[in-house]
Amino acid sequence: MTALTMYSTPWCGYCHRLGRQLEREGVPFEVVDVEQDRSAAEYVMSVNGGNRTVPTVVFPDGSALTNPSVAQVRERLAATS
Repeated sequence: MTALTMYSTPWCGYCHRLGRQLEREGVPFEVVDVEQDRSAAEYVMSVNGGNRTVPTVVFPDGSALTNPSVAQVRERLAATS
C-alpha cells in the first residue's frame, strides 16, 4: 500500500490523534509539517478554501480529506485501492 501524506503541525492535537490511530491500524503515512514547508502550507490552503486546516490527508490517488476520522481514511483507501 502506498503511504498517505498527512499535513500537520507539531501543536495540532487532532493531527496527533489521527496519527496514533493510523499507526494502530497499520496504515503507512508520511507527516509533513506545514509550518516548516511553505509549499506544503500553500497546498493545504489550496484544497481547503484558503484555510491552513490540519490534519489534511492526501491519498495515493491525489484526493484529500480535511480532519478525517480513521474510519473515513479506511473507507477512502478501500475505494481507491
